[in-house]
Amino acid sequence: MKNIVVTGTSRGIGLEMVRIFSELGMNVLALSRNEEPVSNEDLKNVNSFSFDITDEDCHIHCKSFIEDNWNSKVDVLINNAGAFLNKPFGETTSEDFRRIYEVNVIGVASFTRKMISFMNKDSHVVNISSMGGIQGSVKFPGLSAYSSSKGALLTLTELLAEEYKENGPSFNALALGAVQTEMLAEAFPGYEAPLSAREMAEYISDFSLKAHKYYNGKILQVSNSTP
Repeated sequence: MKNIVVTGTSRGIGLEMVRIFSELGMNVLALSRNEEPVSNEDLKNVNSFSFDITDEDCHIHCKSFIEDNWNSKVDVLINNAGAFLNKPFGETTSEDFRRIYEVNVIGVASFTRKMISFMNKDSHVVNISSMGGIQGSVKFPGLSAYSSSKGALLTLTELLAEEYKENGPSFNALALGAVQTEMLAEAFPGYEAPLSAREMAEYISDFSLKAHKYYNGKILQVSNSTP
């Protein structure tokens, strides 16, 4: 039984991952601003509470929970929480950029720093990024803040893998293509993605449990489209 922390669990891929890990008998700490979708399901071995990745007090609350309930040990951290913005660059304010980066980059870095103290060589940090952050991939108007923040997250993953390669944990990032989630539907009404949230969650869950044996500091593109 592994101890797994997942952020961004109120819907979509995050919520499906919590269900999958529960089915596998794992201990799960499910973190999201809206804790009700998880808590209402009464899943086995799952704890959840309201969490804002940009709030240091929330980070401290998580640390206390892990110290008190998990013997100060985390096997897997999945940084799935993210903020999205689809807005023409000319209308995107500095505050818009700041808000997106606070969640997608700075919040992830700060929370990961807290969790590393509970992790070892066999632990795994998986950062959920986007194909939009991949250099050379197809880009879309309106996503300047979002896609550039996801590109920063990919570089951060590579840097942390190098910095912690001796004693762990391992760091890898998954750059996801289109997945049929609530966020996608809000951003691109009418578009139908080739993968469901459950299908992608199954892939990420399996990757988080096994891939650190084979990868460290790698950016894997999880998309069935080219380029």
